[in-house]
Amino acid sequence: MMHGTFKVGDKETGSTGLAGDVRAFFAKRRWILFVVLPTALVALYYVLIAANQYESEAHFLVRSASSNAQPSSGGIGAALGMLGAGVSIGSSDASSVSDYLSSHDAVDTLARDYGLIATFRRPEADILSRLTPANPTPERLHAYYEKHVDIAESAETGITAIRVRSFRPRDSYDLVNALLVLGEHRVNALNKRAYENSLAAARRNLAAAEQLVKDSQAAVTSFRQVRRNIDPVATGQAQILMLQQLQGNLAQARAQRSAMANSISRSSPQFRAVDGRVRALEGQVSAESAKLSGGTNAIATNVGDYQGLLLRQQFASKRYDDAAATLQRATEQASKQQLYIVRIVEPNMPVKALYPKSLKIVLTVFMSLLLCYALGWLIVAGVREHSA
Repeated sequence: MMHGTFKVGDKETGSTGLAGDVRAFFAKRRWILFVVLPTALVALYYVLIAANQYESEAHFLVRSASSNAQPSSGGIGAALGMLGAGVSIGSSDASSVSDYLSSHDAVDTLARDYGLIATFRRPEADILSRLTPANPTPERLHAYYEKHVDIAESAETGITAIRVRSFRPRDSYDLVNALLVLGEHRVNALNKRAYENSLAAARRNLAAAEQLVKDSQAAVTSFRQVRRNIDPVATGQAQILMLQQLQGNLAQARAQRSAMANSISRSSPQFRAVDGRVRALEGQVSAESAKLSGGTNAIATNVGDYQGLLLRQQFASKRYDDAAATLQRATEQASKQQLYIVRIVEPNMPVKALYPKSLKIVLTVFMSLLLCYALGWLIVAGVREHSA
C-alpha cells in the first residue's frame, strides 16, 4: 500500500512539476504568448489561406488642344511647351475625371455593366479577402472598391495612375480598361456640356437675329401688298421723271402761247388750241405734283415708309451676319477647348501575384507586437520598481 501510494504521489508530484515548469517557462517568456503566437497565426493565414492578388496599372493624361493654352510650369507640361505642342494640361479637368472614377457613380456603372461584384467574389478569393455579402450595400461595395482600386493624380505632371488588384490577372486587366473607358465617357460628357453651354448664347442670338430678318421681310411684303407698289423708290423716280417731262412740255407750250399772243388774236382757233394745251399741261403737272407730295398715299410718304422698312431690313441682315459670325467663332473656340484622354501607359496583363505582401506583413506584425510588448514590459517594470 505504501509503495502504491508513493507511486501515486510520485506521479502527482511529477505532473504538478511539469505544469509548474510550463507556467514558469511562459511566465519568464510571456513574449512568446503575446508576440510569437499571434505572428505565427498571421503567418499561417498568409502562407496557407490568403489568395493571390494580381495588379494591373495604366496611366492617362487629360489634355485640351487649345492653341492659346499655356502649358504647366514643370514636368511634361513644360516639355510640351518647349516643343511647341500647343496643348495644356487641365488639372481641374483631370481631377474631375479622377474624382469620378473614385465615385459611387463609377462603382454603380461598373457593377451594372462590367460585373464588378463577380470580379471581387471569385472562387480563388479567401474568406477574409472576398467581397461579402453576395449582394453588398452600395456603401460596402464602394469601401471594398477603394481598397482594391487606387486612382492617384500627380499634381506636378497631371498624369493619373490607375492601379487595380483582383484575384485573376484577366480581371485586373479588364477592370483597368473599363475604368479608362469610363474616363473617356466622362470626358465626352464634359465636352458635350461645355460645348452646349459655350454655344447656347450664340445660338440664341442667331435665332433672335433670324426672327428679326423674317419679321422685317414680312413687313416689306405686307407694305407692298397694301400699297400695291413693288418698289416705291423706283415708282417715285419714274414719277419725278414724268413730272419733269410735263413741266418741260408746259414751259414749251407757255412759250408758244406767249409768242402767238403777240402775233395773232386771242380769239383765234390757233391761240385757243395752244392755250388749251397749256391749261391741260398745268392740270397734269398739278395732279402729278400732288401724287408726289400731297396726302397720306403720296409717293413721298410711300418712299419714306418703304425706306424705313428697308433700313430695318438691312439692320436685321447685318445683325444676322454678325450673329452667324459670332456662332462660327464660338464653335471654333469650343472645338479648341475640347478635352481628350491620352493613354500614357496602357494596362498590363499581370503574370506574377504582387499581393498580398506576406513577408512584409508578417514582419510588420511581429515588430509591432514586439514593440508593444517591450513598451508594456517597461511600464510594468517601472510601476513595480516605484511600488517597491
